[in-house]
Amino acid sequence: MSTGEPAPTVYVVDDDPDVLTAIDRLLQSVGLNVATFPSPHSFLERYDPHAPGCLVLDLALPGFNGLELQRVLEQHTGLLPIIFLTGHGDIAASVQAMKHGAADFLTKPVDDAVLIAAIQEALTRDRTLRRERGEQQLIAKRLETLTERERQVLEQIVGGRLNKQIAAELGTVEKTIKFHRANLMRKMGVRVVADLVKLAERAGVGATPKDPR
Repeated sequence: MSTGEPAPTVYVVDDDPDVLTAIDRLLQSVGLNVATFPSPHSFLERYDPHAPGCLVLDLALPGFNGLELQRVLEQHTGLLPIIFLTGHGDIAASVQAMKHGAADFLTKPVDDAVLIAAIQEALTRDRTLRRERGEQQLIAKRLETLTERERQVLEQIVGGRLNKQIAAELGTVEKTIKFHRANLMRKMGVRVVADLVKLAERAGVGATPKDPR
């Protein structure tokens, strides 16, 4: 059953045309969408950061190597999972790649089953990352609808304070706090305080420090 989401694309960047052809045929044989590129520049010209997928990337590319392309993608999107391929078994490079979030690091010639498994895992990771980013963006939009006072009340709620304590802190009455609390919960799309706190914490809304007295 279709989910309405576009099918992911496996991008492959390698300067060896034989490698590109072999991977293209392999992935198409298991029903995956594939787009091959002979260089990082040609890939960047066509890459859409909003499109789901993953990248199979040769490490030792001339001029503009795989690690450099990883840095560019990291700075601009930070989403696309990357599976590095190398024929050199460069341990130092693999460490750098993994530190910057590479999904996997495989040595050429790579076993077909191993490559497919790594790609499937990377595509799952991509779906998870995109879903989480979408949720974060939705939370941020809801936070933007809060008034300054509602935001203050939210911070107090995250800090674990009761309506009476919040009213005292903000110099108002408990009835007013209840009004603001109901409004902000409606705007944030939640019905219970526990869910409100979870959303706020995911958005980085910090708790107001409690009075030590």
